[in-house]
Amino acid sequence: MDQKKFKILIGIIYSIIIVYFLYELLSRVSLQDITSYNFIQSYQEKLESYKSKNTLILIIIFFIFVNLWVLMLGFGSPIAIIAGFIFGKWIGTLLTTLSLSTGALMLYFLGKYFFYDFLKERYQNKFNFLNSIFKNNELTVMTIYRFVGLVPFFLANLLPVIFSIRPLNYFLGTLMGILPSVFIFVSLGNGFSEALYQYDNYPSFKELIIEPGIYLPIIGFVLVIILSYFVRNKFFTKKN
Repeated sequence: MDQKKFKILIGIIYSIIIVYFLYELLSRVSLQDITSYNFIQSYQEKLESYKSKNTLILIIIFFIFVNLWVLMLGFGSPIAIIAGFIFGKWIGTLLTTLSLSTGALMLYFLGKYFFYDFLKERYQNKFNFLNSIFKNNELTVMTIYRFVGLVPFFLANLLPVIFSIRPLNYFLGTLMGILPSVFIFVSLGNGFSEALYQYDNYPSFKELIIEPGIYLPIIGFVLVIILSYFVRNKFFTKKN
């Protein structure tokens, strides 16, 4: 199968999955239910009950889903928030980091064997200055590259293809590089989960923002953005 047909096939599969998911969601849940605070709380309680009895199954389902999500070029932050909501801060961080990293590695192999020429033609000139940077120390640079979020998550998964990064360095660099951001978003999801139990109706923005489980991850996120900015300028500034 040539690259063009393969990309069309992936696009069709992705579209079918999205349409099916939306159909199942809308056919089972009404808009009135979604906007009902009691409905959300009841489903959280059902989820907690299911999780307590089927933790391993839920972890496996989540792991498989995240890997497929990454292969379909999905972003990492919503997955991390969901993980925090379902699994809590620590298990959610570990599971999300590992799942995103393995999914990214599979996407790396997919890009390397099917889309190398396309990626090289499309992005090499724009990001060629990274080639010499990666050659200095693949693992360290890969970790920093992941931490600073130089490009959107799905592109960050594919861009190292054109620099022929060793798979082990790619995986470990991804694992360590995304860990701080994943922890912050997972903590935010966990904060939302805990906040649901404290209110009988939808909390206001003011009520939410004073919750430590909400404002601390937000502060952490801002600090990571600031740090990423300085690190990006130090390591990944294109020199003319």
